[in-house]
Amino acid sequence: MSQESPSHSDVAEASAGRQPRGVVLEDAAIRRSLTRIAHEIVERHDDLASLYLVGIPNGGVPLARRLARNLGEIADLELAVGVLDTTLYRDDLASRGMRPPLRRTEMPSAVDDRIVVLVDDVAHTGRTIRAAMDALMDFGRPRAVEVVALVDRGHRELPIRIDYVGKNIPTGRDETVMLRGVEEDPESPLEVVVLPAPAEPPGGGEGA
Repeated sequence: MSQESPSHSDVAEASAGRQPRGVVLEDAAIRRSLTRIAHEIVERHDDLASLYLVGIPNGGVPLARRLARNLGEIADLELAVGVLDTTLYRDDLASRGMRPPLRRTEMPSAVDDRIVVLVDDVAHTGRTIRAAMDALMDFGRPRAVEVVALVDRGHRELPIRIDYVGKNIPTGRDETVMLRGVEEDPESPLEVVVLPAPAEPPGGGEGA
């Protein structure tokens, strides 16, 4: 997520010039949500050293780093943070009629017998999370996989459960929810906005 870009670059380009419905989460609210989620994770797990946070590009990456910092402050431990591109594992590549750009993958350690916490910015259809789970298996066999989403906007198409939710935000199918900020700067303010959805490419658009 580059400066002032949304969590999905193709959505940003298609939505250029559109005005947001409104900022639904400001940076302070995002920080509070991540702090609460960090406490929920600590309460759920005794073996915190086995946690492995994995951010889904683009928006999940800065959120995973913030969450790791929160967990470090609460539980006094340093957690591995990975970055996992899901592009080639999506089940709708052929129907989209174009090949989306690949994003980076950085997995600093194996996931075998770890409790992997996938972190995404917006949960939508469930297809991105499913693709992330498929991609994760190429890096080993985790003990368990859990999912964090800053925003759950509904409209699920697959039976994917979100274990930790920052905020449920009802949306229409004609809207797009996106995280905006600067991924490379951990102190950069983040915000979640709602835009009119861009026109879908042939075969349907991307589902999160």
